[in-house]
Amino acid sequence: MENTISTGKAAKLLGVAVKTLQRWEREGRLVPVARTDSNRRLYTEKQIREFIGLRNAVSEPTRLVAYCRVSSAAQKPDLANQRKVLEEFVVAKGLANVEFIEEVGGGLNFKRKRFLALMDEVGRREIKTLILAHRDRLTRFGFEWFEHFAEANGCEVLVLNQERLSPEQEMVQDLMTIVHCFSSRLHGLRNYRKKLDEALKMDAEHEPTAIEKAKQCN
Repeated sequence: MENTISTGKAAKLLGVAVKTLQRWEREGRLVPVARTDSNRRLYTEKQIREFIGLRNAVSEPTRLVAYCRVSSAAQKPDLANQRKVLEEFVVAKGLANVEFIEEVGGGLNFKRKRFLALMDEVGRREIKTLILAHRDRLTRFGFEWFEHFAEANGCEVLVLNQERLSPEQEMVQDLMTIVHCFSSRLHGLRNYRKKLDEALKMDAEHEPTAIEKAKQCN
């Protein structure tokens, strides 16, 4: 048998995460040729090259994804409601095999794990349709750029709430978002300062006096 390579090296050659390889195995798209005694997946370079060729031959994306997001854990009931609305929409439209992605994170945070994974999949032309309850569920700002990026990679962005605001309303909404963002950061800084003060106070209480230091030296 041809020399095998590890999951990590295979993922690097394909430009994907290890978790993506695990999912592809479950879906039967790319199955390891063997496993080690410790149950680690093994691939061959030939297998990876052939798979890359198959992926390049696929011209049209096929997956349908509905993305749901709320900003904090306290809003999880809203997350459930958001998903329910999308599920009802999907059923009404007769869409099948829709994948649902749920995430808790701020709309100004572009390091959200599931958001980044979704953008990677869009960039690899895997997503046919991306369904959102509202455009700000994907991102607070720059939605038009992400929409352009998706469409350039064969992905249609479908937004349920297509309400168009007046320029004045949009400006107010943007300002409210900025104020909320910075107020949250200020709150975090206050908490950080409080913890820092407590830590310094504890260090001061445990710091030996000059007399104690002299005794320790003797």
